[in-house]
Amino acid sequence: MTKNLGLRRWMVVLVSAVSVALAVPASAQARTGDGHADTQALLDRYRAKSGPGAAIYAGGRAGTWHLHSGTARIGWPHRPVRPIDQFRIGSQTKTFTAAVVLQLVDEKRVELDAPVERYLPGVVRGNGHDGNRITVRQLLQHTSGIANPPDEAYSEPPNPDGTFTLLELVRIGLDYRPRPEPEPGWSYSNTNYHLAGLLIERITGTTVADAIADRIVKPLGLTRTRLPRPGDRTLDEPYVPGYTRKTAGPFSYWVDTTSGFPGVNIDIVSIASSSGGMVSTLGEQTVFLQALLDGRVVSASALAEMRRTVPVPGHPAGYGYGLGLVRQPLSCGGEAWGHPGSLATGHASFAMVTHDARHAALVTNTKSSATSPSADDVVDSALCGSR
Repeated sequence: MTKNLGLRRWMVVLVSAVSVALAVPASAQARTGDGHADTQALLDRYRAKSGPGAAIYAGGRAGTWHLHSGTARIGWPHRPVRPIDQFRIGSQTKTFTAAVVLQLVDEKRVELDAPVERYLPGVVRGNGHDGNRITVRQLLQHTSGIANPPDEAYSEPPNPDGTFTLLELVRIGLDYRPRPEPEPGWSYSNTNYHLAGLLIERITGTTVADAIADRIVKPLGLTRTRLPRPGDRTLDEPYVPGYTRKTAGPFSYWVDTTSGFPGVNIDIVSIASSSGGMVSTLGEQTVFLQALLDGRVVSASALAEMRRTVPVPGHPAGYGYGLGLVRQPLSCGGEAWGHPGSLATGHASFAMVTHDARHAALVTNTKSSATSPSADDVVDSALCGSR
């Protein structure tokens, strides 16, 4: 089997598996909320370049508000995306994983600037990699130099059920040679967070899913947030399905890829794992991030480390990446903290909070890289409109 066989097989079965969505009817459009017309207009434009539906949940100390555009599900009856709907949060998972590692730092079980070799002996080795020269901090900040494998690297699952273990994911990542200069350059790699998940499991003696649940999810009272086990491709009702677009001539088709690509036995959720496999809601994402910034998840010193950022190429001045946290400057002044996320199963999201208790969380039900406006633009508008 060649590396691209799974993707080709999906393309063959796609047309027979799709639901048709030529256009979202006007009746499915959200009405502009009082005082948030600018954000509604941006959301509508963002959704038009993204999935069948989109929504943003935002607010501050004075209360919360919710705007939506399009539909959560293809087919009748149409309904909007809601703050309680569960979806796959993709790389927003990295903030949870980083927070657990920082809790272990608080407990003096891990040192940020210690080599990875101390905690994962013999794992990061060969093909130009050396765990003695890469620190835990560098994993969490994407400055390790470890490459980010292409999607095709995961086209042949090692297990009959299409799943991957963390160690198998790490080995795939290390098959690719590292960048020549790990410091101080920034380079995004999911393998960094697969290694962080493996570190959590080695130190705690439990799965990374249980560590996140026991240390963050349960203490914060989050009931719709979890990291699914390998093989668990389900979402809990109510949820927002994920869709992938297919076009044929003048027609536009959506296929439901919430649980994976039809006819392809690859567990995308297990590939994401501690780098991007979690599920949550718009509401619970903002609860977690606000608790993190309020000092209810890690210590003040650990939070300060998470907020020490490095520049990210291709982004404006002031935008930076810390330890599982993104800093975004706001057009109205100040800054917000959070993380974007997307997954091939068909969701893209972005959640940010500020130190004065403003929050905004955005989702669309397809993997989107829309620009003009981007997800950043919509979230910025919502945060600045919540002052």
